[in-house]
This record gives sequence, C-alpha cells and structure tokens, in this order.
Amino acid sequence: MAARPARPAHPDRPPRSGTDRRSLPLTAAPGAVARGREFTRLALRAWGWLPAPDTEARAAAEDVLLMTSELVTNACQHAVGPYLLELTRYGPLLRVAVSDADDRLPVLRPLRVPARPGGYGLRVVDRLATAWGSEPLAGGGKTVWLEVVRPPAEP
Repeated sequence: MAARPARPAHPDRPPRSGTDRRSLPLTAAPGAVARGREFTRLALRAWGWLPAPDTEARAAAEDVLLMTSELVTNACQHAVGPYLLELTRYGPLLRVAVSDADDRLPVLRPLRVPARPGGYGLRVVDRLATAWGSEPLAGGGKTVWLEVVRPPAEP
C-alpha cells in the first residue's frame, strides 16, 4: 500500500475578520511537547473552546491538544526539532502549525502491526483533523499544519 499524501485544504487562504494568531518559539529540548500542549490549552481557553460547555466541544478541544502533541512530537523525533508552534483562529476554524528546519515532508505511512508502538502520529492527525498538510519554507525547513472546525454549540 503506497503512502497517502496529506489531505489538501486552503493553505493560502486570506485572513478573515476575527483572525487571532498566537506563536510559541520552541526547541527540541525536553519538555517541548508539554510546553506546546499547555500553550494550546491556554489559547483554547481564551478562545472559548475550554472549558467546553458540551461534550462534543470538549472532545474537539481534547482532539486539538492530542494533535498538537503529535505534530510537536513528530518534529522532535523525525526532524531537527521544532522551532515554532503557531495557532491561528479564523472564527470557528483553527489552524495549528509546527515549523522545523528539516526539508523532508511528512508522509502518511501504511498501517503497521497494531501491537508495535510508534508510527501512528500522522494517522491520528489524518483521522481527527478536517485537513492537514505540509509546506516547504523559503530558506529550508517546513511547516506541518492541521485544521479543525469547532463544532457548533449544543442547543
């Protein structure tokens, strides 16, 4: 089974009104994943995703935290290490992006033996995100991103 490319979205989408962007410089030092997750948790709280008023919104917020952890972990394990986590909110759309100095773009690998650990990070992102992908950066490196839409509030 060949590796499947990232799901396309709108990486060049112009910013909409109500755009809010937050950035966290990172290093591959121990604790990068925890720092990225806490930074994301605080942003989600500021944007009203947490504490979630209903079960679906709470699950969506927890999914965002998990996927952010996966992107930062992948940059730590498979690249030179992450140097930037950026969260951008366009109304109900949230984009999480992790930049690193490695030129190799991520590839969704075929399923492996379920009993073996590791190798499932992008598969988790592929299943939970509305869209995800990667972009090479001018001067080298890449940004791996994902997008999710906040579920509407329950009546």
